Amino acid sequence: MKTLLPLALCLFIVSAFANEADSTQTFIDSLEATFNYQHGEIKFENGIGTLNVPAGFRYLDSKQSEYVIHDLWGNPDGSGTLGMLLPEDIGITEGAWAFIITYEEMGYVKDDDADDIDYDELLEQLQTETNEANEERKKEGYEPITLVGWAAKPYYDKSKNVLHWAKEIKFGDAEESTLNYNVRILGRKGVLVLNAVASMEELPEVEKNIDPVLTSFNYGEGNKYSDFNPDLDEVAAWTIGGLVAGKVLAKVGILALLLKNIKLIGLAIVGAFAGIRRWFKKKVDPPAVRDIGGGTPEPPADSTPA
Repeated sequence: MKTLLPLALCLFIVSAFANEADSTQTFIDSLEATFNYQHGEIKFENGIGTLNVPAGFRYLDSKQSEYVIHDLWGNPDGSGTLGMLLPEDIGITEGAWAFIITYEEMGYVKDDDADDIDYDELLEQLQTETNEANEERKKEGYEPITLVGWAAKPYYDKSKNVLHWAKEIKFGDAEESTLNYNVRILGRKGVLVLNAVASMEELPEVEKNIDPVLTSFNYGEGNKYSDFNPDLDEVAAWTIGGLVAGKVLAKVGILALLLKNIKLIGLAIVGAFAGIRRWFKKKVDPPAVRDIGGGTPEPPADSTPA
């Protein structure tokens, strides 16, 4: 009989894993059902411009996006975002990646320096600054960041007034890198910011969708880059090089440098081990997402548009 005990325990553990895996999937499905995705034309506040959601994508408004960025993905405060564009066939949890949309009203950004920037030298400077900033990140409870290098070297399209570049970043001791793909669409009074947040292996998929996403946005009447009036409008302190290196990224880029991967892996592990934890009556840290036990998750505030 003693020889059967290990087998019985193994069967119990397998059963617990299966039950909790089902419970986790039920929770994820319930969570997805709370979101109100939109298609078609999206008008941003204050006449900033219009987004026509491109084919293959769906839009999540600012309130719901803040919930995802802050509460689900575990990033610093996500307030200020205009929303998110997510691939149609990918949920907010498993394998998620997205374009996070924000707007920075910084003034008219001159592009005179676009052809004169040494981006290799700028990369070295950014790597040094990132290392120096890690002490403050640790104090705030976040993992240190390593800027590995450019995943796509900065490029400015003067005909479209669009700047884009991508960074390869590592969090803490993580084996896999995170992709942070940055796009800036210059306007008369500021810059529309699109940050694609994904894993490095998804770089080809992100790059494939840059053009459709770019052409989906149009500045409102009088807000285009070509509408600049030097007698009336404020000129930004930033230039093209400044956008790549500037502190504005602390608000947009850094929040998008995901702790997501850790949070979502934690979600799956917590769900899978819940049955075993109850069996051995051990205490563990609370899950990354609310109500992991399979109940109906708390929906994001104001998730239904007026």
